[in-house]
Amino acid sequence: MPLATTGDLVSEARRARRGIGAFNVITLEHAEAVVAGAEAVAAPVILQISQNAVKFHHGRLAPLAAAAAAIARSAAVPVALHLDHVEDVELLHQTAEAGLSSVMFDASKLDYEGNLAATRAAADWAHGQGLWLEAELGEVGGKEGAHAPGVRTDPREAAAFVAATGVDALAVAVGSTHAMTSRTARLDHDLIARLAGAVPVPLVLHGSSGVDAGELARAVRHGMVKVNVGTALNVELTAAIREWLSSHPETVDPRKYLAAARRRMETVTTDVLTTLSPGQ
Repeated sequence: MPLATTGDLVSEARRARRGIGAFNVITLEHAEAVVAGAEAVAAPVILQISQNAVKFHHGRLAPLAAAAAAIARSAAVPVALHLDHVEDVELLHQTAEAGLSSVMFDASKLDYEGNLAATRAAADWAHGQGLWLEAELGEVGGKEGAHAPGVRTDPREAAAFVAATGVDALAVAVGSTHAMTSRTARLDHDLIARLAGAVPVPLVLHGSSGVDAGELARAVRHGMVKVNVGTALNVELTAAIREWLSSHPETVDPRKYLAAARRRMETVTTDVLTTLSPGQ
């Protein structure tokens, strides 16, 4: 089917009071697994390409974006393409020509005024191109930062930030962290509810790989909409490859162990999507 747009999928999920899964893809196998997992539970999905993934592919966005788009168009469910965690303005400006409908521009490392100014400029550019733009306020960060005092997103500041920048969605710091390999994060559900009541745009949860199913379901009930998953896919991909090569040390055909890895990533996808859309 034709490519869906991120804005439409997020808006539909918000209206239905459910979550929409957004999965970071690095290889062709990632994208194939995520779409297969979404098809298995008849759920829409977002394929995300991060700035770090672009760096891995020699700084070229177009090849991976083209492959993801081809997989998305052949899917039996709506699939959108999104550019994630972009700090490089030059890469931001490649979004439209690469065929993606949305981008997350991340200026959260700057102070509030710097983040606001950079994000407003990014949103103005994106909207001029017909693109949907997500931003971040607070520090999701690595494993330490998200639990330090003062880094979580303040609802009043978030409302002012959204009004001043005109962004379409806001990633917020509510207790999750990037790159967690165990699902032990505990979210501040009261803060999620207050943020959802304070800002007029959908909320985005980064670092969802470290959040268990019950916490994710509660987060959606309290107002979280777009839920980003990346590390959980990579944990299963790596484990499957290690297990296959350990059991089959003579293997030199990558299709053998990549097929096993793809199946494991598909399972991750179905599990997350079922959590976010329990009625599916």
